[in-house]
Order: sequence, then structure tokens, then C-alpha cells
Amino acid sequence: MDNIHLIQLMKSIDFSCKKHRDQRRKDSHGTPYINHPIGVAYNLIKAGVYDSDILQAAILHDTIEDTQTTEEEIKKEFGEKVASYVMDVTDDKSLSKQERKRHQIEHALHIQNESKLVKMADKLFNLRDIQTNAPPSWSIDVIQGYFIWAKAVINNLRGQNQWLESQLDEIFNSTFTFKGSQYPTIPCTPDKEPELLENYYKILVGKD
Repeated sequence: MDNIHLIQLMKSIDFSCKKHRDQRRKDSHGTPYINHPIGVAYNLIKAGVYDSDILQAAILHDTIEDTQTTEEEIKKEFGEKVASYVMDVTDDKSLSKQERKRHQIEHALHIQNESKLVKMADKLFNLRDIQTNAPPSWSIDVIQGYFIWAKAVINNLRGQNQWLESQLDEIFNSTFTFKGSQYPTIPCTPDKEPELLENYYKILVGKD
């Protein structure tokens, strides 16, 4: 990475730190939110992705969705390409949580390949986090529903990076720890996943 790209990457980190400065993760530690986008970018680097625009998008991927940042602001500061990747992975908060989850599965098929990498690295970070540090307010059904939903999203993102896919598949065939006990991340055979996914959506009703 040359100096210009390094400067842009550091600029995106500085920008994201300021935008997320008052936010915390939902885990039991109340982890600073900025740990998440930095971790997503780190997942991409471990996967062999060094493209500056993709890494900037990873750092910025939640700024529009979760802060007062606008698409125009991202375009002005980081360019059209980075903004397009960020928009690809940004949920429409005008939709209910249930609708957003459904839309994310379908939308994953149609986003740019670069955005698919960001989305996969994002899911990898979140799923690893939930494996050991799920939000204490969640139930077992919610946690397992999240893993099933995430698998459905990932299935529509495949074909971009073998390392990311292998890491995600390892999680889907593994366990998570919650309140001192271990549970399978996916508690059923593939043919039963759609049924449990629908149950997960029902749990989400009214939880915006």
C-alpha cells in the first residue's frame, strides 16, 4: 500500500472513530463500537484483501446506518467507489427489524463483489463475537436464529474468498457459550433451517 492509500485508510479510521465515539456494542462488556469496524478490516487483511477502497469501506461500513453520516459525506471525503460499497452494506432503517433481516438475505445476491467481501468479514466478526460474548439480553432461540439467518446471508455471498468462507463454515459447524453452557450454533439439519428462520423472524416482531 503506497503512502496515499495509507493516508486515506488512516483518514477513514479517524472519521469512523469520531462518528462512533459515543457508541457501545451490545455485549456484556459494553465494548467500544469502533472495535467492530476495525476488526472487520482486520478480517479482510487476514483474508488477503489489501485493496484500499475495500478496507476503507470496511472501516466506514456502519457510519451511514448507525450514525448521522450521509452518503454525500462519504462521497465527498472518500470518493464514489467507497461510498457505493458502504451503501451496498447499509440497511434501510425505515424498515422493521424483521423486514431488514429478510431484505439483507435477498440483497446479498445483488451487491458488488467488493461489497460482498466487506459483508462476509462483517458477519465473521459478529458471529465470532456472539460465540463467546452474546448480548446478555438475548435468548438461546434468538442467538441460534441469528446464526441461521447469518448463514442464509452468507450463502448468497459465496464465491469471493475461500478463507472467509472456511472461517464462517467452521462457525456454522461449531458451538457458542452462553451463561456458562455450550450450544450448537445451528441446532438443526439444513432442511429445518427455513422453519427456524421463520421462527426467528417472529421473535423479532416489535423489537426495533
